[in-house]
Amino acid sequence: MATLTARPANQVPFEDLQTVLGTSQAGRCQCQRQVLGDGEWWDMPVEERRLRLAEQTCADDPTSPVTSGVVLYDGDEPVGWVAVGPRPTYRRYYGRSPVAWRGRAEERDDDGVWLAACFVVRAGYRGQGLMYELARCAVDFARERGARVLEGYPIVAADGGEVIWDEASVGVPQIFSAAGLEEVAAPTSRRRVLRLEL
Repeated sequence: MATLTARPANQVPFEDLQTVLGTSQAGRCQCQRQVLGDGEWWDMPVEERRLRLAEQTCADDPTSPVTSGVVLYDGDEPVGWVAVGPRPTYRRYYGRSPVAWRGRAEERDDDGVWLAACFVVRAGYRGQGLMYELARCAVDFARERGARVLEGYPIVAADGGEVIWDEASVGVPQIFSAAGLEEVAAPTSRRRVLRLEL
């Protein structure tokens, strides 16, 4: 691979992010399921999801002080994406979901706690360890933007099986561990909460 570089999503062409997402599940989701929750997301047309992502990233506005994630490049090629932002941004986890809250007592709406919510590696570039790089990018991005804490809610394989690609969009424990996060909870048999004080 050429030199890997990470760029805030507002500082790159929105089409580069769309190239990473592609036309399969990630392209249909547009990183909105975690933001909206299942109910609102399910019936929303893909085009509206895409418009919402463009708004959240402040697409094509390099002067914006906010954006919702990082695009990873291999040379000039966009190859990965990680959605990172204040935890209350992600309604699917922020509400009553046991994924984040079972056995935990803290302020859910603390916007100093950020979440690395979604990872996508572009088709053709998978299997090269880029999710590890994206997790490191999430830590750096959250720290640079003033987060006090970064969390991840990865999934683990069921009964010795494998985590399929679509499930891995929330990450797997080892990529977060390699980036310095430590497990603080296991709210379900397949979910973990990992956390790093920044």
